[in-house]
Amino acid sequence: MRVATLGYQTWGHRTLQALIDSDHEVVLAITHPKSEHVYEQMWADSVADLAAENGVPVHVANKPDDAFKAALAEAAPDIIVANNWRTWLPAEVFDAPKYGTLNIHDSLLPKYTGFSPLIWALINGEEEVGLTAHLMDEELDAGDIVLQRSTTVGPTDTVTDLFHRTIDMIGPITLDALDLIASGRTDWTPQDRSQATFFHKRAPQDSHVDWSWPAEVIERFVRAQSDPYPNAFAEFKGQRIRILKASVSRGHYGGTPGRVFIQEDDGMVIVAGPDAWSGKNKGLRIERVRLDDGSEYTAAEFFPHGGGYLT
Repeated sequence: MRVATLGYQTWGHRTLQALIDSDHEVVLAITHPKSEHVYEQMWADSVADLAAENGVPVHVANKPDDAFKAALAEAAPDIIVANNWRTWLPAEVFDAPKYGTLNIHDSLLPKYTGFSPLIWALINGEEEVGLTAHLMDEELDAGDIVLQRSTTVGPTDTVTDLFHRTIDMIGPITLDALDLIASGRTDWTPQDRSQATFFHKRAPQDSHVDWSWPAEVIERFVRAQSDPYPNAFAEFKGQRIRILKASVSRGHYGGTPGRVFIQEDDGMVIVAGPDAWSGKNKGLRIERVRLDDGSEYTAAEFFPHGGGYLT
């Protein structure tokens, strides 16, 4: 098929690479310009560079303006394949090709529509994550499902681990979905929108630890903000500390959420939980931190004794 791509960062790059390496004819690659947003500066393989290196026409746009629509019309694709396209598309774009638009989304829809689904899924303790190849319609990430692929979330997995496992699924699910569409099948699976959840674009403030959360959730929150993502952080005595490694305490600890309490094994326990006053909660055992100047410390080095509060 004649394929046009809408993609950005490594997600769009992997999609385009898979199509270039396939028997499909890539007639146009549309991508966004470089961004200063922290979440758009990582995993930033260039779609534009890959297209240019392989003789694929490139159009750069923030949104589907007249120039965007003209470039797409001239390319005349049979189908559009989108992955990590960041702005709204009208029906005159996604419905224009013969087979419409196939979107690759990095969650198991209908859950985790919107942004940063792997991060939110890990925070929420999901047992598996994955990709969904679905046809695009007027509602964000809501179209009929063509294919899904999943991977199990392990007890120590970070969001970086999940990124690498799901990014390797992009090529196979894209090509398999296109094969199904080209076969003439139309019996796709409608999404149960009563099960849909929708998450906003993340900002640096979203990495700020809330000590009223249970320690088990904060521990997943730390793993969901592993390098190169903006790390989970808190303020301590006038400086920001980034929490690189943490675990749930063995003991139960009570008091005020955020209290730097007591050493346990190789970590410092921080009181946590919505009912921390009860003394029935586990604490978060911080094991390694990083300061804004890049210096890193074990918990024993940074917290030689209990006292004070993380906010």
